[in-house]
Amino acid sequence: MNAEQWNALHPVGTPVFAFPGFRPEDEQAGWSCERIESQTRSRAWTLGGHTPVVMVEGRVGGIALTHVDPACASGATTLTEASETTGGAK
Repeated sequence: MNAEQWNALHPVGTPVFAFPGFRPEDEQAGWSCERIESQTRSRAWTLGGHTPVVMVEGRVGGIALTHVDPACASGATTLTEASETTGGAK
């Protein structure tokens, strides 16, 4: 998804799960995936002409859209509800 597509679907303030280092499916032995429950604090933009990113509360800089999931994508309408749906993993 590019920045324009993201912005059309997800306004600033959208609840999200962000994975700043790597996604859970890319986890390797000895490495732990960090999951942030947050909300967007900017519109998405294209960084360096190639990577769409968005800023989230509690973090400095942008996180690649490939590492950000809207909470509503899990069928939940709140971060608490989404967490319950996924077994409460953080």
